[in-house]
Amino acid sequence: MKSYSPAKKLSRTAARNALLLNQLATPGLGSIAARHWLAGLGQLAVFLAGFCIFAVWAFQQFNLALALWSGADPAPAGNGHPGVLGFSLAAIAWLWSLGTSLQILREAKTDNAAVPPPVLAANPSWQKNGEVISRRFEFVDFPAALNFVNGVARLAEQAQHHPDIDIRWNKVTLALTTHDAGGLTDKDYSLALACDELYLRQQAATR
Repeated sequence: MKSYSPAKKLSRTAARNALLLNQLATPGLGSIAARHWLAGLGQLAVFLAGFCIFAVWAFQQFNLALALWSGADPAPAGNGHPGVLGFSLAAIAWLWSLGTSLQILREAKTDNAAVPPPVLAANPSWQKNGEVISRRFEFVDFPAALNFVNGVARLAEQAQHHPDIDIRWNKVTLALTTHDAGGLTDKDYSLALACDELYLRQQAATR
């Protein structure tokens, strides 16, 4: 069994969910959800072992307190400190899962930092500002600009990825980013290229 399956990249939202599962629910569950199988199973096993030991110790302490309250002779207490052992194991699992959660967040940030295709990188019409790329397209008149926007809408629906659109008479500005991933991804560059091709086709048709 592989400890990590890279077949499908995690979004930053999924990575944050894994962190919340690990740190606020049960250590190991978030790691398993993020496909860090061996680490997640190990964290879950250590946490459950610690929890069971602590639960048995707590039950013994409850019986001891009950016996003292009722005046009966309490059963002899066991040697060692199982409560401390159980708590320590749970804490180890929590810290281990925290390390894995931070690793998952780093991987998601790196994986989603898409590299712009050479064609787009060489096109000075597209400007990158932080985690957004944008371009202004110019047309002969307002109807031509709207025709382009309608074509962009069809492309966006097909890709299930929608740009911000600003229309100023014969000028249309498109801005692209992937909000779920917290930055630019291949979706943005692919849609940008498709919009470039649409623009070239429309310009050629009006000549």
